[in-house]
Amino acid sequence: MGDQPDDIVLEEQMALAKVTAQLAEIPPAKTASQAPIIRELERLRERLLSGDENKDLSTLSEQYHNQSAILDQLQNAGHAIQVDASSPYFAHLRLEEEGGQRDVYLGRTTCLEKGVRIIDWRDAPISKIFYSYRQGEEFDEEISGRERQGSVLVRRMLRIRASVLERVQAPEGDFRLDTREPTGWSTESLESPRLSGGESAALRYELDDLGLSRRMGEGRDGEVLRADKHLPEITSLIDPSQFDLITRPASGYLVIRGSAGSGKTTVALHRIAYLAFDDPRIDGPDTLVVVFSNALARYVAHVLPSLGLRAVRILTYRDWVHGERRRCFPELPVAVCEETPAMVQRLKLHSGMDVALTRQVARVSGPRTSDQAFDDWASILTQRHFLGDVFEEVAPGQFSERDLDRFVEWNRRRLDELSSAMAGDGEADAGLDPEDDALLLRAYQLRVGKLAGRSGRPLNYRHIVIDEVQDFAPIEVRVLLASMQRESSITLAGDTQQHLMEHSGFTSWRGFFDDLGLSGAEIETLKVSYRSSEQIMNFATSLLGDLHEEDDVVTTRTGPPVEFFRLTDRGACVAFLSDVLRDLMEAEPNASVAILTPSPVASDVYFEGLERAELLLLRRIRDGEFPFTAGIEVTEITQVKGLEFDYVIVLDVDASNYPDTPAARRLLHVAATRAVHQLWLMSVGTPSPLVEAVDAR
Repeated sequence: MGDQPDDIVLEEQMALAKVTAQLAEIPPAKTASQAPIIRELERLRERLLSGDENKDLSTLSEQYHNQSAILDQLQNAGHAIQVDASSPYFAHLRLEEEGGQRDVYLGRTTCLEKGVRIIDWRDAPISKIFYSYRQGEEFDEEISGRERQGSVLVRRMLRIRASVLERVQAPEGDFRLDTREPTGWSTESLESPRLSGGESAALRYELDDLGLSRRMGEGRDGEVLRADKHLPEITSLIDPSQFDLITRPASGYLVIRGSAGSGKTTVALHRIAYLAFDDPRIDGPDTLVVVFSNALARYVAHVLPSLGLRAVRILTYRDWVHGERRRCFPELPVAVCEETPAMVQRLKLHSGMDVALTRQVARVSGPRTSDQAFDDWASILTQRHFLGDVFEEVAPGQFSERDLDRFVEWNRRRLDELSSAMAGDGEADAGLDPEDDALLLRAYQLRVGKLAGRSGRPLNYRHIVIDEVQDFAPIEVRVLLASMQRESSITLAGDTQQHLMEHSGFTSWRGFFDDLGLSGAEIETLKVSYRSSEQIMNFATSLLGDLHEEDDVVTTRTGPPVEFFRLTDRGACVAFLSDVLRDLMEAEPNASVAILTPSPVASDVYFEGLERAELLLLRRIRDGEFPFTAGIEVTEITQVKGLEFDYVIVLDVDASNYPDTPAARRLLHVAATRAVHQLWLMSVGTPSPLVEAVDAR
């Protein structure tokens, strides 16, 4: 602690004052007028429509399209983006090259006027030097087609708010504005936050020849072991409660409820292997594992071979139901409508639609054909009074008269488009709503009978596992249940605290089973969470508030505290992460890291920024294509449900992305419980009210 502010602080204060003065001299940017372009478009249009055979149509058309493109750019651009004088930049870079020095500042907007040198961290090629090199290092990069060599003299992170310099982070120290100090500043040695100590903490299944060649209960040399004594592949993973669930009788329902990391999926998958030991037919296409996402499907496909299971079908529900619908109704379009209103989704997934279909089939005589099933489906979607009577009885007050009117009107328009397309109109928008697949199959089951499988014989599953069942609607699950054999078995696993699909109609376990007609089903609860540390689980539980289920979660170990970081800009966040992740991957090359965002757009921004830092094993994950190997994976929270990582960093934990709503609480809870060893959260705006209890750094 010194009596005077450090020279570094004084230097940055002077630089900010200079940049602020320079910005004040720059006149406001003017947006080009659209009026002349509109007049030119009108003139060109008149000439194109005039019928003058002597005019050059191709030239006029090209001119028209060029002017239209310019107009679109102006309309989309709005007001020109200017540097925010209250927070003009977040980093300072001083380079030495070719015998000279120059200072460059990184911000959200490029400005190279009146002596200002602020560059946009996302676009300027020179920003790569900031993200790829540290203070004191030499660089050699091709920038704007020219090789640049030199050294980084200064590399500092800054926090500027309301035109006031509040913090300077440099290798020489961490300087913070502090009115309690005589100088107005406090100085600490810079000890950067670290991710460490969790390499390979997340469970990984390695496929080896022995694992692929054995079934559960079978020894290395083919020796058959008693299943109730020896389960060699899982001895270290299964506790007595889990073992009891795995070894339940083969027929009937097994419902497993448990918190994140309690082993629900592990139990469900090992139960298949256990049943296959006594009945090898279980390891076949008549066993189906239904999961919530493509990522989880890939994970299960990675696990089952290590348990000696090679022929079990693994599908997302969406893929399964769409494939079966196309098989039963081949004449209907493949396309899916992507703009279905939320109210329509809620109604189509409500158990009342199952009641309506059942009554429709009972009251209308007809042949046992797919055409008649299609007519049943179309009828319940468009008969307003019939629907009103059904929902008044089974769900009074849940949907207004206006909701039902809009629902019927939406379906009539979709059916008109569908009829036009089936009549040969190639311009008709004939996509079905995603929820229609389950409704059509349910209509088929009620009118015709068993669904037809790929071989033409009826679908008769011997065993079904449904994971994350809380995110499926009762009518969706009923379609699966009606596709099972007599004396078959089914395993349902889920956690209402991780319920993400708001329109699925799931309210509670008891209500869910009542809708399925399984009101007597017993629910088994796993109470020990093995995945995350005590610190992570305590934080994840606090996120839920009154959504937290009553059962206390028991954890098995402790770990580093959950940390929350506030930064002023996404670019600053990328700079911070690039340093931390580079250190981590050098120290722990086998670590798995998930960087989670609220949206694909945010994921793209952060991934592109981190790419400039040339981090090892950096991947942008889309559509659940996880390799399940070490590395840094940037994706959305919705992509990682059911998965686990050594380290998890949740970005943009802002009030706009995570307001105090049940949906946001559950989403953050899912994100937090993906972490095995260490969890960080970061915000670049107003922090979410859900993380107020976590001290910000």
